[in-house]
Formats: sequence, structure tokens, C-alpha cells
Amino acid sequence: MTSTSRSIPFYDADQVRELLDFEGCIGAVRDAMRNFTAGGTEQPLRTIIPLAPGDLFALMPGMLEAPHGFGAKVITAYADRNDPGRSAHRGVVVLFDRADGTVACIADAGEVTHIRTAAASAVATDALARPDASRLAVYGCGAQAWTHVRAIAKVRALSEIIVWARSQDAAEAFAVRAEAATGVPARAVMDGRLAAQDADIICTVTGSATPVLLGEWVRPGSHVNIVGSSHAGPVEIDDALVVGSRFIADSRRSVLAAGAEFLNAKAAGLIDDDHIVAEIGEVLLGQIDGRTSNEDITLYKSLGHVVQDLAAAGYVHSKALQR
Repeated sequence: MTSTSRSIPFYDADQVRELLDFEGCIGAVRDAMRNFTAGGTEQPLRTIIPLAPGDLFALMPGMLEAPHGFGAKVITAYADRNDPGRSAHRGVVVLFDRADGTVACIADAGEVTHIRTAAASAVATDALARPDASRLAVYGCGAQAWTHVRAIAKVRALSEIIVWARSQDAAEAFAVRAEAATGVPARAVMDGRLAAQDADIICTVTGSATPVLLGEWVRPGSHVNIVGSSHAGPVEIDDALVVGSRFIADSRRSVLAAGAEFLNAKAAGLIDDDHIVAEIGEVLLGQIDGRTSNEDITLYKSLGHVVQDLAAAGYVHSKALQR
């Protein structure tokens, strides 16, 4: 742990990676989303400032339930000029102490985002996927794909990992790496239809601006995590999958403001706001059934919420203090 001139604990990317284990982060995110819904407090939407094509600056303020802290994530997302379709997230999560308003800690936002986003998908998968779901298809092979493979393996006994990417070399290399890390057989598939049809858990974690997953490909009973698009505009799935799914939001208000796939289908007149059947917190609290039958296609739209970042930073800080 290093410190700023004011002796505020700062956790860099390596320290976050070391301290923010998947089991702990999944538990922290599960509690944060449950309490976010139970608390009923309206939290601000994120502010996004476009800087240039592919580059943006975002501010995400919010608070955890009392007596836990409050704070913000301040982050940039810049397009990778050497790898079109991907972007790098850089910034900090600042967690304040609720009791006296002092800064409790600062953590690297890029690494917190990588891990907590996958943890949120794991929470949703645990709540929404069939208990016997075991075949995971991942669309994408970047940093989020890597954390998602490892996080989903914590909530389901995976029998196979299927990797789709536009680059065959990248997909094959990722499959080798995923199998080595998890012990689960993994293979690369270049046909997106086949990847979906062989899976019962699907995660889209790409930077694509157009659909990489179509509703006609997804088998009844599947669970889908839609993660790659975090603002209105880029879409990873088509309208048919949105319409044909039991649609669960991390935050209903966030999806209505910035859930690109949902907004596209709504603009086409195919759905209305009531198509969001629940927030994941309502499912976790037992207020609304996430899955009503083995034939449901459940869909979790992950925009990411600052309570996940604050909970993850708080977990990192608590774990460091215990050392």
C-alpha cells in the first residue's frame, strides 16, 4: 500500500488485482445491488462527456447504504488506436467515510472495473441461469472476457468454455489461456451462431457497435449477460434478443437512460418500459422471479453502477487493513 501526501491509502492496479479476489468481490457486489434496490434512494446517473470519437470522460457519483461510505468513480475510456474496437479505462475510485466525510481510500478504477463488472455478471448468472447451466460462451477476448471467464466459473460448475472473436488467432490463444487458468476445456469458434447454440450461459464483452449476437441463435433456457456497451449508441445484440428475453437491469433508471440495446428496440416500437421485468436487486431480494421456467431466456443488461465500484474499493481497503 502506498500513500498520497495526505496519507490517504492508494491502491494501484497491481494491489487491486492482488486484494480483490473474485469470491470476495462477488459477495460485495451482491450485497451492494441488493441494498441499492432495498434502499430506494435515487442515485445520480453517470455524466459522460465525449472528448473525441472513441474517447470519453465519465463521472459516476453515488453512495452505499449506511453506515458504509459514498464517493465517485472518475474515469476515461480512450479508444485503443492499435486495436480498433477496444478501449482502455483509466481513472480512480474515491471512497469517503460516511462518519466524518474524510477520504477513506483511492483505488485504480481500471482494475476495479475489470473485476467488479465480471463479479456483477456472476451475481446475475447465479440468480438467473438454470442451476445445471454449464457451457459458457464468451464473445470477445479482451480484459473483460478474461475476468468474466474466471468469475462465472465461481458460480457454476462449467463443463466447457467457448470463445468467439473476430480474430481466430486471438480466440485460440484466449481459449488456451482460459483452459489453463480454470481447468475447464475451452475452444475457439469463429461462427457466432454455433457459439450461441452450444452454450447455456453467454457473455458479450466486446467493443462492437453492431450486434455480434442474434436472438435467433440463442437457445430457450439460456442466460445472457450483455456487458460491452455502457452508453447509448453501440449495441452487441439485436432487437429480437431483447424482445424475446426476460430482461433484467442492474438499474432500471440507468437502462432507460443509456441501455443501448433496450433503447434501440424501444425506438423501433417493439417494447415499452415495462419490458424491464426487474432490477437484479429485486431478484436477489426475492421480490420478483428472475427465471419463471427452464425455457426462459433471461438477459442481464450490465451498464455498471457506482455502488459496485464503491463496494469493491471498500472490500480492497478492508482487506488491506486486515494485513
